[in-house]
Amino acid sequence: MLITIESLKLASYLCLFLWTFVLTDETSFFVHPVNSLVFANIGENVTLQCSRKDEPVSAFYWYKQTQGEKPKLISTFYEHDVNVGFSEEFKNGRFSGNITEKNYHLTIASLSPLDSAVYYCGSSSMHEFKFEKIYIVHIPILHLTVPVEVHQSPSKSVQSGGFVTLNCRVHTGTCEEEHTIYWFKKSGESVPELIYTHGGKKEQCERKNTCFYNLPMRNLNTSKAGTYYCAVATCGRILFGNGTKLDIGQYGQNRASSSDKPVYFLTGALVFTTILCVLLALSLFKLHKRISSQNTGTPTDPSCDMTGSSCSLRVCAKRRGWRQESSHRKDLL
Repeated sequence: MLITIESLKLASYLCLFLWTFVLTDETSFFVHPVNSLVFANIGENVTLQCSRKDEPVSAFYWYKQTQGEKPKLISTFYEHDVNVGFSEEFKNGRFSGNITEKNYHLTIASLSPLDSAVYYCGSSSMHEFKFEKIYIVHIPILHLTVPVEVHQSPSKSVQSGGFVTLNCRVHTGTCEEEHTIYWFKKSGESVPELIYTHGGKKEQCERKNTCFYNLPMRNLNTSKAGTYYCAVATCGRILFGNGTKLDIGQYGQNRASSSDKPVYFLTGALVFTTILCVLLALSLFKLHKRISSQNTGTPTDPSCDMTGSSCSLRVCAKRRGWRQESSHRKDLL
């Protein structure tokens, strides 16, 4: 079934009405989370998956929204129709649909920079219409004609329960268009998730083409650790910063690590002193035992001065007397 002009207008109005519930102008927070951030190169193919398994689906819809534009209907698939209807703008052979039971996957072939956008998959049933998947597709460009730069600090460390402010500085160069700032978080092997977005405001720009954006974070815990990317969408381009790695440690962890060296030094000194005391005690014990054994083998005269010569004479005389007495006893026997 071909899509008529009236159905396109109706779908556009419906999408625009629902879009007001997805983004709010005051806070610019996403009500529906972005499911995936897709990076692809020029000329590659990408497939965006969409499915609904909780209840029967009467129709699937795919939408595309580029920076500063309203969402556009790409295609529609009805349950009882074997054909997929594409809008005139997307009837170029690069967009195709893969249809299975309760699934409608959109494939974009031969990607170009113009395909960088936000893609929405919506489904409708008898009772409701809802977005099933939201993708951000980014095709990086190696050589930009628009001199836009995004700068971030490489890393920050903070204690659990504390707070931190991530900074992003944007140089828009000669690009005079309004720009939008996105903050993404990536942790481990998971795909980056969009956590916050806001439009560029003039009061945040120090000079005409240099703007500063902050992302305050409070009551941090280990689940908030990861790499945070700042991205700017302007002049038909999306540029990413190098990311800020946020490390969150337990309370007192850094304090303990900073005092490791003195603790190790004092522990080593205590062990060395203990070993030295034990060795000295053993030496004194052996010396005392040796002196005691020598004293028990030779009777001494209490009135004898160990340093005088008279003591030696007395000892010799006593020994001579003992020998004579011993020989006299032998003669009597």
